[in-house]
Amino acid sequence: MAARMTRRPAVFLLLAAALLAVAVQPAAATLHPVDYLALQAVRRALSDLPGSGFFASWDFTGDPCGFAGVSCSGDGRVVTLALGDPRAGAPGLSGAFPSAALARLSALSSLSLVPGRVSGGLSSAVAALPSLRFLALSGNLISGNLPGAFSPALRTVDLSKNSFSGKIPSSLLQIRSLRTLVLSHNSLSGEIPKTVSSPLVHLDLRNNRLSGGVPPLPMTVVYLSLAGNRLSGRVGGVLRRLTRLSFLDLGGNWFSGEVPGEVFSFRIGYLQLRKNAFSGELRPAGWLPSGATVDLSHNALSGRVPAELASAAAVYLNGNKFAGAVPAEIVAAAEGGRMRVLFLQDNFLTGISVRGVPSSAAVCAHWNCVAPPPTVVAACPAKGGRGRRRPPAQCGGRRG
Repeated sequence: MAARMTRRPAVFLLLAAALLAVAVQPAAATLHPVDYLALQAVRRALSDLPGSGFFASWDFTGDPCGFAGVSCSGDGRVVTLALGDPRAGAPGLSGAFPSAALARLSALSSLSLVPGRVSGGLSSAVAALPSLRFLALSGNLISGNLPGAFSPALRTVDLSKNSFSGKIPSSLLQIRSLRTLVLSHNSLSGEIPKTVSSPLVHLDLRNNRLSGGVPPLPMTVVYLSLAGNRLSGRVGGVLRRLTRLSFLDLGGNWFSGEVPGEVFSFRIGYLQLRKNAFSGELRPAGWLPSGATVDLSHNALSGRVPAELASAAAVYLNGNKFAGAVPAEIVAAAEGGRMRVLFLQDNFLTGISVRGVPSSAAVCAHWNCVAPPPTVVAACPAKGGRGRRRPPAQCGGRRG
């Protein structure tokens, strides 16, 4: 009996010692040592901008897997790293992009950085992490060339609104899993790679310095923006294949030739081709989806305005060479309020009669061969475009 009583305190002491050891053992021990050191290096490289408290929870006396923006796998590897407060309008981070530290997170599948003032370069060692599926670093000051190698697992890449320069690497557009690629608002130059085999759904390359033509694109594309570059040539053959398009913006380039009529029959809600060199007549293959926005302004399109545009909610045809009367279907759509914006100014139209337009709509037809001027002209912008043209003989040498 006495022996039993003497053993119980010993057992209790051992149990208490074990519990105490667990209690004082750093929780960070659950994280892989390499990842632990990598996160420490990330913290040393970056800091909160004034008003940001993102790193407040990054106390390395606790478990790093509980830090803001950090998620770990069951075996103690960092798999998600979302740097910065994700709330809209929240201040971002500053410092040098910690490529060397991030490259050590070999299990990382998602890496994001909120808009801020982070500078430096993006290395292939980070972009090509084997498990990386999501990479989004938009709205910072990251510069240099794009990496030459990328992870084959990537599905989304958003490097927009930075200072990247140089060419788009061909390997990026050949990733078999890539669905979304956003490189807009950088200083990328050269041609778009000629081989695009990624099954892209969303491709945004606007506001760069890209030149040359547009290569064949995958039929999976739904969103395409190439606006604000130096691209040229004909695009009819490329666009005809993209039957799933719902958003197309090619504005501010030097594309030429006819606008393919098939595009108007797609389920397209936004068609922006302004400020190019498109020419010839419009021959829509069908009626536009109801409520679409169509901007064909400041080109060299000619012939009659097609009635198939009447189903759109906003139509900008100003700054072209359209002639003849405006179709009755378009007039009815404007008068009925179904078409909220109709810009026709700076053409060679000879008949415009639009009456009773709702106050919420804008019908602009200045600078045509109209005498007398149209009944309703509201909120018309100032004249503009790529140079002025003299009116044809049938206008009597003046624009009415």
